[in-house]
Amino acid sequence: PVLAVAGLAREARIAAGEGVETVQAGGRPAALRDRLAVLRGAPYRAVISFGIAGGLDPSLAPGDVVIGTAVVVEDGRRLPCDPRIVEAHAGRVSGLGRRVVVRDVAGVEAAVMTTGAKAALAARTGAAAVDMESHVAADYAAQRGLPFAVLRVVCDPAERSLPAFAASALKPNGDPDVPAVLAALLRREARIGDLVRLARDSGEAFRGLGRARALLGLALGVDA
Repeated sequence: PVLAVAGLAREARIAAGEGVETVQAGGRPAALRDRLAVLRGAPYRAVISFGIAGGLDPSLAPGDVVIGTAVVVEDGRRLPCDPRIVEAHAGRVSGLGRRVVVRDVAGVEAAVMTTGAKAALAARTGAAAVDMESHVAADYAAQRGLPFAVLRVVCDPAERSLPAFAASALKPNGDPDVPAVLAALLRREARIGDLVRLARDSGEAFRGLGRARALLGLALGVDA
């Protein structure tokens, strides 16, 4: 099978299908490394980082697709994607009806929450989007000698900061922690307007991710 590496449980559910095995750790890179270590000897033919991402390129809107050419890591490394898979993915999702860019993505250990932090990361890396799984997945693929690719859909755009409560609004399995969000509202750490914008952006991103997944077909578009 192809191994799809995701951050959220919902991303993993979208990726799942014939010829695909999934792994996710709720947006926790350290936990994801532990889960991948258990899979060290499993037989895979490729590794795909799959899910939603934060936008770094100001021209990208929620629902736009970023197909990675490489992952730029915080330690300065640039981990390349397999050009054959990149080309195949770009061809398959070209009919999505949304903007599709083929660019580097940034991999980080902690969520990039503010517009200033996004701008600084974009200037430093030249990446179009950022997530917390792609660099972990790329390292795993490199250690195994496996082809690697990234397909991410923009959720929060470059010009929008994430509300502070978003960093703790997930359960360990990556599902939304509704009681935690309600508690943040009661403590006035979150505003209804923030929730509405985040729900709108994430809804657009997940719709785009689902449509892209359908276009990829069996084994996430990786030829046998």
